[in-house]
Amino acid sequence: QVQLVESGGGLVQTGGSLRLSCAASGRILSVNTMGWYRQAPGEQRELVASITGGGLTTYADSVKGRFSISRDNYKKMVYLQMTSLKPEDTAVYYCKTGWGHVEVWGQGTLVTVSS
Repeated sequence: QVQLVESGGGLVQTGGSLRLSCAASGRILSVNTMGWYRQAPGEQRELVASITGGGLTTYADSVKGRFSISRDNYKKMVYLQMTSLKPEDTAVYYCKTGWGHVEVWGQGTLVTVSS
């Protein structure tokens, strides 16, 4: 069974940086696409960034140029480097993977950006 555990969230000032980590355990394959999502209070969960097994990345327009997703298949880790953080980046950030009809989500890590 695949499990995902996020870490690295916290309180940061506007303009600051944080690096989120997602540790995967279980039978997860290096070909699985991994994604970071976020959900702000009262808002729908949205895709922030994703990375394929081959390293192809996609980003939400709101984070392009500020966030960077990466993965270490050997360590079964996925990272989200966030820079130039804004108050509107405040949300719970989730790591996700999946295959076929299966989706696996982490428990989330809270990022709060103060103005």
